[in-house]
Amino acid sequence: MIGKIISHYKILEKVGEGGMGEVYLAQDTKLNRRVALKFLPVQLASDGELKERFKREAQAAAALNHPNIITIHEVAEYETRPFIAMEYVEGESLKDLISKKDLSINEVLDISLQISDGLAVAHRAGIIHRDIKPQNILMGKDGRVRICDFGLAKAKRDITLTQAGSTLGTIGYMSPEQAQGKGTDHRSDIFSLGVVLYEMITSQLPFKGEHDAATIHSIVNDTPEPLARYKSDVPEELQRIVGKAVEKDREVRYQHSDDLRADLGRLKTELETGVGKALETAAEPAPSIAVLPFANLSADKEQEYFCDGMAENIINALTQVEDLRVVARTSAFVFKEKREDIREIGRKLSVRMLLEGSLQKAGNRLRITAQLINVADGYHLWSEKYDRDMEDVFAIQDEISLAIVDKLKLKLLGGAKAKLMKRHTEDLDAYSLYLKGRYFFNKRTEEGLKRSIEYFERAIENDPGYALAYAGLADSYSTLPDYSSVPPKEANPKAKEAAMRALEIDNKLSEAYAALGTIRWGDWDWEGAEREFLRAIELSPGCETAHWMYAYHLMYMARFDEAIREMKQALELDPLSLAINRNLGQVFYHAGQYDQAIEQLQKTIEMDPNFSYAHLLLGLAYGQKSMYKEALAELEKEKALSGGWDPFAGAWFAPVHVVMGMKGRVQKALDDFTKRSEQAYVPPCGLALLHFALGENDQGFEWLHKAYEASDSWLRVLKIFPGFASVRSDPRFKALLKKVGLEK
Repeated sequence: MIGKIISHYKILEKVGEGGMGEVYLAQDTKLNRRVALKFLPVQLASDGELKERFKREAQAAAALNHPNIITIHEVAEYETRPFIAMEYVEGESLKDLISKKDLSINEVLDISLQISDGLAVAHRAGIIHRDIKPQNILMGKDGRVRICDFGLAKAKRDITLTQAGSTLGTIGYMSPEQAQGKGTDHRSDIFSLGVVLYEMITSQLPFKGEHDAATIHSIVNDTPEPLARYKSDVPEELQRIVGKAVEKDREVRYQHSDDLRADLGRLKTELETGVGKALETAAEPAPSIAVLPFANLSADKEQEYFCDGMAENIINALTQVEDLRVVARTSAFVFKEKREDIREIGRKLSVRMLLEGSLQKAGNRLRITAQLINVADGYHLWSEKYDRDMEDVFAIQDEISLAIVDKLKLKLLGGAKAKLMKRHTEDLDAYSLYLKGRYFFNKRTEEGLKRSIEYFERAIENDPGYALAYAGLADSYSTLPDYSSVPPKEANPKAKEAAMRALEIDNKLSEAYAALGTIRWGDWDWEGAEREFLRAIELSPGCETAHWMYAYHLMYMARFDEAIREMKQALELDPLSLAINRNLGQVFYHAGQYDQAIEQLQKTIEMDPNFSYAHLLLGLAYGQKSMYKEALAELEKEKALSGGWDPFAGAWFAPVHVVMGMKGRVQKALDDFTKRSEQAYVPPCGLALLHFALGENDQGFEWLHKAYEASDSWLRVLKIFPGFASVRSDPRFKALLKKVGLEK
């Protein structure tokens, strides 16, 4: 190519080459200026559709006119190969600059401000770059930054190339939605710019792995190391900005480049003037820990409940420590009996420390081992072995908890130490029965809940002052109607009595307040329920259960922004919880944010494809988007996985079936529901929904009245569930909303 005349350009030298093309320096013989010519690779030039797309989208990029975007002069073709003639920038790429020098914070801010300026213009014009990376940022000798390769990046989405020309962008810089092959928008560019920012500050990529698949896994799952680990003078505000730019959830990420630019500009001004919080440097992140389930080394395999209880009690104790983030039981127990690398577990749970251990019980003797491990390097910070009598089990738990606090250099004031070491019973038999109760409660089945009630009651018989056992009993009774034919009118009074007794014994028991909050729903006492949830969170801010229960409360009240924020708080505490991941999708669904609901529920199903209720919710979200084929497919998956009659599926899905012309299915579900209601309790609200779907409004309202009388838990979604849309304007519906306290 060197020396050739192409159109009115004389090729002078080759200046770059990559998976997406070759770049040459050329002389524009007409205007007597230097330009850069970029040619589509030979192996792609034969694709007619791609060539047209390349030209069309390069032309769109050429319409952009901004100092921080490379100027495109012309799109043309040479011997069937499309090429772009663009501004030639004397200087180097940002990649070369990062490899040569340690950039100051001021330089980082200046460069990122110019990039965000250019991106904002492109995004307002409807153009997404899709491949923001240091190689595509040109640093001119004039001090001006230019973003290049707009047109080419747009062309890449429908072609299959290796690494540098991936359909998803460049591995290491792509957003989570790109990495997962999902739809992208301008927020993907913002994520990529956040990665570039991180690299400019630390000279490291925030997400990396030994191979491409591992890097993609890191992008989707891992939390980057804090900037302060690599650079001591990073302002705390810059850590916040970078963190927000690389948020995995694009709804939490910066929504517009202008917003990112505003925060960067404000920080730069504060640094220059010395006014504001910009001079505060980012501290090491707050200590965080996950307590893994203790391995059962006993000959009696039924001692598993005791091992789980040991870990759970340590988790509960550590949640009382201020400034310590403790991963919830559900996420920590995902790794039970799995042989997975400690560092990988730590990355998945986004914690700095892990506690693992084992327990062996023989008669009245215990052998317990525990190790505190630093996730970053896999080394033990502390380990201990205990050979004690069974009567010492509480002391052992205290010693382990205090050792962790000491090793993490956390300060415990007198009150905090008392909370950490609080024992709710001294009766070993009662304690053992309580652990069995929690073990079966966590199974969330009818049989499991009934057995948990039995064990909690036996624990209380052994120790009538055991507040935790009463709280467990309240949880079991209030949850039982959701998993059985036991009516709420029968279970709720027992749940309330148990919760109140727990608080009589210990008026600072977070678990009892959380249980009482759900019980007040059954009395339609919304103000009382909110008061209980807030008190539970105040007493135990690290309790994920209290957060997601309160999020549900806010959802029922149609306070969706607060509900989403609260559910995300629960998810931060329990990131691998299937239920909380699903719950977040459910909040999005009821909030009418169907795209976000679909994305979140798909993520949940990726975690466990056999999670039937997530398929039902996903089908409902598809139905609201008029994606009926997809909706029906998810319902069929739910039916196959649930393995039988599911009252939720038939009733909740009825409006979608009617729209699809499948009234016969609705009628069959109604017949099944009615027949079952004659033999045992079924939620009356489900019968109401089926009648409404068939246009039988009078019968529907009769069943809604019965639902109110029965304290049917389904009525909590009366204000927000789309299935009631056809009767919302009916005066009877408005009257019922007031009756249950959901409208004033």
